Amino acid sequence: MRGGLSMACPWAMEVDIGTQHRGTETRQRLLDGALTVFARSGPSGFTMTAVTTESGVSVGSLYHHFGSFDGLSAALYSRCMSDLLDSLIAELVRCRTARTGVKAMAAAYLRWVGRHRAQAHFIHASAYSGFLPAHAEELAVEKTPRMQAMSDWMTPHVEAGRVVALSPALIEMLVIGPVAETSRRWLSAAPGIDLDEAAKVLPERIWQSVRGEHG
Repeated sequence: MRGGLSMACPWAMEVDIGTQHRGTETRQRLLDGALTVFARSGPSGFTMTAVTTESGVSVGSLYHHFGSFDGLSAALYSRCMSDLLDSLIAELVRCRTARTGVKAMAAAYLRWVGRHRAQAHFIHASAYSGFLPAHAEELAVEKTPRMQAMSDWMTPHVEAGRVVALSPALIEMLVIGPVAETSRRWLSAAPGIDLDEAAKVLPERIWQSVRGEHG
């Protein structure tokens, strides 16, 4: 009996791993398809029918993996936001001084937006959508540790007086707010907005806005 069970377990594990792999692959196809649809058609064309047609995945599978179209949208938002934050953290951890770190984050944000227009557009277009508050807890699982990593890097500089002593939320507004607004206007094709020019001008001015007494 034991021999029969031991022979069956590896087979069962292979089946389970195969099922998980197919599930992951299906999720990725839906997310990739959703981003493709959004990039091509914008918010007005971002529909369940368009996404399932583009991805070749059934509506039933979409509901199975994401619960709803809003669930899919939240997962796509989380993927885009995580990629953006990871790019900021990657630049930040290379920096030793407060000045180079703040400037690097601002420049990295603009650079990421220029290279990932569809993802950036989806993030900004989702700002006032209903799915964000409805999936806040799920989104926080991915976002909170990344925001904490940036805050942890900044805290010693705040304590040493190199960065102004404000709450993390206010420091975030001063550092990310200007580049986020610049990006939003660039994405909406507002006149007079150039990301390359902004990347040359804004980082130093952003640093001056958060520079502490010993910065």
